Amino acid sequence: MSYRSPWMNEELDQVRDTARRFLETESAPHHARWAKQHMIDRTFWNAAGDLGLLCISCPTEYGGGGGTFAHEAVVMEEQARVGDDAWNYSVHSTIVAHYFAAYGAEEQKRRWLPKLASGEFVGAIAMTEPGTGSDLQGVRTHARRDGDALVVNGAKTFISNGTHCDLLIIVARTTDAPGGRGLSLLVAETRDLPGFSRGRELEKIGAKGGDLRELFFEDMRIPAENVLGGEEGKGFVQLMKQLPQERLCIAVTAAAACERAVELAVQYAKERVAFGQNLLSFQNTRFVLAECRTEAYAIRTFVDHCIGLHLEGKLDAATASMAKYLATEKQGQIVDRCLQVFGGYGYMEEYPIARMYTAARVARIYGGSNEIMKELIARTL
Repeated sequence: MSYRSPWMNEELDQVRDTARRFLETESAPHHARWAKQHMIDRTFWNAAGDLGLLCISCPTEYGGGGGTFAHEAVVMEEQARVGDDAWNYSVHSTIVAHYFAAYGAEEQKRRWLPKLASGEFVGAIAMTEPGTGSDLQGVRTHARRDGDALVVNGAKTFISNGTHCDLLIIVARTTDAPGGRGLSLLVAETRDLPGFSRGRELEKIGAKGGDLRELFFEDMRIPAENVLGGEEGKGFVQLMKQLPQERLCIAVTAAAACERAVELAVQYAKERVAFGQNLLSFQNTRFVLAECRTEAYAIRTFVDHCIGLHLEGKLDAATASMAKYLATEKQGQIVDRCLQVFGGYGYMEEYPIARMYTAARVARIYGGSNEIMKELIARTL
């Protein structure tokens, strides 16, 4: 079955080819090692930057590739298809960089975006706290003004790129205004920054090569001019405007993972022999994989529709929530059913389908849990 996403074009085909070659040679051989060390190699970021894969949709005047979200989508798809669950590409390029591109003052854009695009800096965003998950209005990390500096105190957890991050966006409370009105986005250059410390590496059940840590701020001083956009109290609005793209990223990866799981299961079912015939000769196997392929196809077309809306500037928060919710729910179901085709081998970590199974579980949690997605969708009923 041949299908081509309607937003694809020849330029994006070239980006896909570049990303595929890079990931097959520089990522795929290292998955097991990255899982053991709980992070990718720092030099991987520089290599990706050298190829122009980082910040690929940011403006060229700030070192980016001048592309669109579609350029980022093909990189994320290729990452899913090679089975790379360690490289936090979307966090760096599609989330962090876009906060600067959308809200940064001109000096902030020129100062930080080129370093993110080259891989000199690795980006991270610190939202979640030990007692605060999807409810960002409950953030307790705070900053107080002291002359020309902001003094930050607090703790964050589940921070992707927490080990490698050189540039960190921090969701912090800068005024006593209740709820989201008191939040600002603060930017810290973390290298040798007094008061900034990285906590323990967090042990995960899946995506074990992903860089995930706790972060702590103890009287950490940053320049007052490091408020993103230069105006305090805008953080909650900035977060809400960027979350639809973050959730679409998750949906893109989930859709690609669904397709890859079916491909792997079909290939294995054609090769594995049981009772004198290959597994695909059994009606139950054929029917299971037919159902999985149909569902993967449906998810693909819906996610493609959302990408099209986003490229036109028409993707709303509820539709992005639908994409994230549905794609990740189906990702879990499809990968689970495809793993069953592998039998005992599906339970072995050396098989990509096993790693895909454990990695899929978090997709229903991060970026806003799927229960929150349903709440956001329900508000539009």
